[in-house]
Amino acid sequence: MERQVGAEESKLCRKLGIFLRKCVFGILSVGVIPNHIAFILDGNRRFAKKHNLAGEGAGHRAGFLTLMSLLKYCAELSVKYVSIYAFSIDNFKRTQNEIRYLMDLMLEKMELLLREDGFLSKHGVRVCFIGNLGLVSEPIRVTAEKVMRATSKNTRIVILICLAYSSTEEIVHTVEETCLVTKKTQPQAFKPRNPQNDVTEDADEHKNKEKNTIKLVDLEKHMYMGVYPDPDILIRTSGENRLSNFLLWQSSNCMLYAPAALWPEIGLWHLIWAILNFQRHHAYLEKKKKQL
Repeated sequence: MERQVGAEESKLCRKLGIFLRKCVFGILSVGVIPNHIAFILDGNRRFAKKHNLAGEGAGHRAGFLTLMSLLKYCAELSVKYVSIYAFSIDNFKRTQNEIRYLMDLMLEKMELLLREDGFLSKHGVRVCFIGNLGLVSEPIRVTAEKVMRATSKNTRIVILICLAYSSTEEIVHTVEETCLVTKKTQPQAFKPRNPQNDVTEDADEHKNKEKNTIKLVDLEKHMYMGVYPDPDILIRTSGENRLSNFLLWQSSNCMLYAPAALWPEIGLWHLIWAILNFQRHHAYLEKKKKQL
């Protein structure tokens, strides 16, 4: 009897929580809702140490549950894009045991996504992996490609999982790709100068300058994130104010929010506070973007 009463109370509290969340989201929706929120998931290991969690990767597993909750909140708020800094290139400097565990955990969760493809399709979730996937193992790469194919037709919310990613590597890749394309389409831009033809070349230089110039748009269309909008809010947990080589190119005009909470501790109210701050500064941010 007591168990039944307890279950009924738990069910009632859950329904009340959902109702209150819908009310709060309704109020937030009166203002501007960010189109793209990016997360740096910092503090999983410190969380495990802080709470004396036993077992390898216990903090990362707790962090995964937090991620699922925040993705649900973002979908309910109609946030279109969510970026997740899942594994940076610098993370390959960690111990082999930790890297192997993180990769195994990532593979486990990707396979879970494939098994629950109906759930992703029902909620319109598209998953994309961003980064140099050539650096990860073949099972990870193949499974990531399967997840992307399985969710490619979903359009409600796009989850960008940055795997084997860093901004410096993205920028180097972008420059290399842009130069390669420019060399193929505008070979004259890469011809060595002949001193004997300086007069002729100088006369033609002004005429062809615009044609041979690599423009900002040429670079941006070769970025890993080139087809997606820049983030409106970038949230890094554990109170750190560093971007750690994440979306350096794309985050010049977005709100930065660094709550003291470790990643597994972040919750609904942190997200609400970040959006309220974004709405308060939205006019200024839009003004700065127009000045670019």
